[in-house]
Amino acid sequence: MAKPERGMMLKAATLLMVVQVLSRVLGYARDVVLLNIFGQSYTTDAFNAAFTIPDFIYNIVIGGAIASAFIPVFSSAIAKGEQDRAWRTSSIFTTWVMLLMLIGCLIAFVFTEQLLVAITKFTPEQMALPILLTRITLLQALFMALSAIATGILQSYQHFFWPAFGTLLYNIFIILGGVLLIKPIEAIWPGYGVTGFSIGVVIGSIATLIVQIPSLKKIGFTYHPSLDTRDPGLRKLVKLMIPVLIGLSVSQINVIVTQKLATGLAPGIYTALKTGNRFMQLPLGVFAVSIGIAIFPTMTTQVAEEKIEGMKETLSMGLRTILFIILPATFGMIILREPIIRLMYEFSGQFTAADTTIAGQALLYYSIGLVGYAAVQVLLRGFYAIQNTVTPVLISVVAIAINIVFSLLLVGPLEHRGLALAYSLSGLSQALLLFVLLQRKVGGIGVRRILQSTVKILLACIIMATFVKLAAIGSAAIFGIDTKIAQLIQVGIAVIIGVLIYFICTRLMRMEELTMVTDIFAKRFKRKGKASANEKANSGVDKI
Repeated sequence: MAKPERGMMLKAATLLMVVQVLSRVLGYARDVVLLNIFGQSYTTDAFNAAFTIPDFIYNIVIGGAIASAFIPVFSSAIAKGEQDRAWRTSSIFTTWVMLLMLIGCLIAFVFTEQLLVAITKFTPEQMALPILLTRITLLQALFMALSAIATGILQSYQHFFWPAFGTLLYNIFIILGGVLLIKPIEAIWPGYGVTGFSIGVVIGSIATLIVQIPSLKKIGFTYHPSLDTRDPGLRKLVKLMIPVLIGLSVSQINVIVTQKLATGLAPGIYTALKTGNRFMQLPLGVFAVSIGIAIFPTMTTQVAEEKIEGMKETLSMGLRTILFIILPATFGMIILREPIIRLMYEFSGQFTAADTTIAGQALLYYSIGLVGYAAVQVLLRGFYAIQNTVTPVLISVVAIAINIVFSLLLVGPLEHRGLALAYSLSGLSQALLLFVLLQRKVGGIGVRRILQSTVKILLACIIMATFVKLAAIGSAAIFGIDTKIAQLIQVGIAVIIGVLIYFICTRLMRMEELTMVTDIFAKRFKRKGKASANEKANSGVDKI
């Protein structure tokens, strides 16, 4: 891979990871506020269920289309110097998205109750709150669709900061909406309870779009409303995105089945699953998604320039880097699941020790599939880069079927743990199938190197996990777990020891991936210019 390309990807990945970490911190703060006010209860179940219908509409109209179709088509036109054609296609695409989103949201607004009856097991007496929250959240879907298009355009131009920064504002406004609007203020508003969080969701989605507008203007963004279905770029885009949208539509069955089964269990169980899943999504969003997004424009450009070997090297690097980060994170979360949740959520509010145990059980079973879902983030983009969207859809349908079958089989004996385990088995199956079939499409992507790295990583993880477990037990024995300071000491010591042991082990094994990850986290990216041969030899960061 050319040094400028790798340097650009490292910068992009680093930037995205930093913003993702901040976004996750704010997301955590949002959940702490919500759960300590309402606990894992019917109220939080209703709040979480309110996103299902808006998310479904978003996914069947635009979800996945940005990565699978819009960025490859738009980037290809820009790379070939066909800016006018690129902007015309984006204008037509945007107009169709706005029209379809409006129609979908209007229908959902009118038939909210009937739809919720079909996808949840809330009783008639419990239905009023989720209906209200769903109708408010529908507005969010409209603005998030426009924001997604803006993000796709900016990422095609290698602009990553403002789209990522928008996610920070999103969570900030949810928190502000919940805190400021929950209680009544005389002569101003009557107090909206959990509805205040939903209002914040809408305001946050608007802010996510607004912050991207200045960057769009700088790159010469143009928009002319049009529904011209004869545009070649639109036709190519639709051809690529239809299989993905079908797959995402089918994948929503996963969400619906889980929600339907979970809301039929005890109140708060659905929220516990959401809590466990959010922890599992933390390393996925911070590392796997960031790396996938960062390498995707490079892979699409390499394919457009017929540099297939370079594309395969980029893909292999992405997979090995993800495995290097995600596998130790998996071991760490499994061992420290309850200490982490206890530290992060148990305050003086409604979130109790019993809630910690239930959420920890969900996290344990979700963590099993973390490496699968992390690999999917890169493998999917490998297919999208070669403009093959049919194969990923077929694989996703198989993975969805696996999830549904195991959910139905395991929810009885394992309850919420069975639902989380089914989700994990689905992700692992999807990653394996994507990997095998992508190799058939593009040829070898370094299987031997990936397997060698995986064996070394697992060995380091086992050693690390042993020390982490001993550190957690020893800390609890010495300091207890009754205070926040003691809980922080327990988790902090275990994490620090785990990171050090893992670093030492991988360093002794001289793993190439350690250098990759060090490059990603390095903040010192040197500018273009003259450099001595000695500086080049000793620098851990490529010049750009």
